[in-house]
Amino acid sequence: MAEPITIARPYAEAVFKLASEQQALARWSEMLALACAVAEHPHVRVLLGNPLVTRKRLADLFLGICGEGLTAEARNFILVLIDNGRLALLPQIRELYEELRRQQEGVLEVEIESAYELDEAQKAELVQWLKAKYRREVSARVRVEPELIGGVRIHVGDEVLDASVRGKLQAMAAALAA
Repeated sequence: MAEPITIARPYAEAVFKLASEQQALARWSEMLALACAVAEHPHVRVLLGNPLVTRKRLADLFLGICGEGLTAEARNFILVLIDNGRLALLPQIRELYEELRRQQEGVLEVEIESAYELDEAQKAELVQWLKAKYRREVSARVRVEPELIGGVRIHVGDEVLDASVRGKLQAMAAALAA
């Protein structure tokens, strides 16, 4: 059986192509966020796999909740997902869409792990450093990881920049063991 992300990819690529043609990448991000919020609501999730709920009823309910937050094209997209039994894939579709959007806009997604909470000035300084290093716009998420002891560890794609105390201790232990 195929992984959900594999099944979601063609849908995300189709939405991205449509959004690009319409020059409405941000608008589609908003609409996908709304649709995801509705699809992930516990009351709606119960209905997604329920064989007693017809596709028409699910579509009416889902689109009714979304209201005017969706354009005609977005409503049609939701109907396609419902017809194909893929509405539960909306979170993966949104994730892949946002990844394509970041690539298109040249935004580098990074995750910063810090031993302690960073204030806005510290986060801004790190983001500026990353912008200069990679010569791209940077979107950063920050997580607190106390086991780092001190410092930060930055994930940029599959690259890890480890400036944590824990990382330095591990490097010293490896050097001493060699």
